[in-house]
Amino acid sequence: MSVTKQMQIPTVDFAVRERFVLGECPNWDADNNRLLWADIVDQKIHALSLADGARQSWSFDSEVGCFGLTDKGRWVVALKSDVILFDPQTGAREKIASVDGCNPMSRTNDGKIGPDGAFWIGTMDQNAEKQPVAGLYRVTGDGTVEHKVGGIKISNGLAWSPDGRIMYHSDSRGPWVNRWQFNPQTGDISKCTRFLDLDDTLGRPDGAATDIEGCYWSAGVSAGNLNRFAPDGTLLMSIPLPVPSPTMPCFGGPDMKTIFLTSLTENYDQQKRDAYPQAGMVLSLRVDVAGVPVNKFREA
Repeated sequence: MSVTKQMQIPTVDFAVRERFVLGECPNWDADNNRLLWADIVDQKIHALSLADGARQSWSFDSEVGCFGLTDKGRWVVALKSDVILFDPQTGAREKIASVDGCNPMSRTNDGKIGPDGAFWIGTMDQNAEKQPVAGLYRVTGDGTVEHKVGGIKISNGLAWSPDGRIMYHSDSRGPWVNRWQFNPQTGDISKCTRFLDLDDTLGRPDGAATDIEGCYWSAGVSAGNLNRFAPDGTLLMSIPLPVPSPTMPCFGGPDMKTIFLTSLTENYDQQKRDAYPQAGMVLSLRVDVAGVPVNKFREA
């Protein structure tokens, strides 16, 4: 499929006019026509019904680094180090794994369900001066944990190509995005190459998503931009946002052509909070291309 190079800059709106501390990991729940997202440090997952605007939230015992939908209607949730299955109807929780639990200075961060049906979870160094002690892990339904990539400061930017054969992965403090060949049946990764080298001006790479044309959408967390890159790494569009620190986009809506985008206010002083009254809200943008369909975690 050819890339729509002349896409117009979309209008930025707000899906949720509430300020979150560290809004992250938006997930489109098509079965229930709702948007889900986390506030990592507030230890909650939130939901917005697109049909009637109804809101819900669920609280957890530690930070919610990332989460995804499962094939049995539950959610798989990465807490600070524990990985649990969570039933949003009953509140029942079942621990299935632990990720990097022996490192008290790390926590889970960006994560997504891959085309292989596994939960790919990144970690991050929580120290102010980030060190390359974090990594990327693969967790399957039976609780098996594989360490896939090491030497990372803040693991981020996971997304897959439409055919599931390319995996993108970033280090926000690299700041770079790498591209791996991916086996959607086995979850094996190979032949890592550098996809993008970024900077603070265009935006360090935070969370990401891909569209059906194979383009990579990256939240430029240091620059207040949402950047769209072609499969060859060409910058096609940089969308200025009314928030200085966007964190992660996801595609949703009935036609998968709405981008929902979380943002943060973490570590903002009062002056910055006053200067950016919309920081921390959940944004929305209508675009001309649909996103790659959501994968679901295969429970054991």
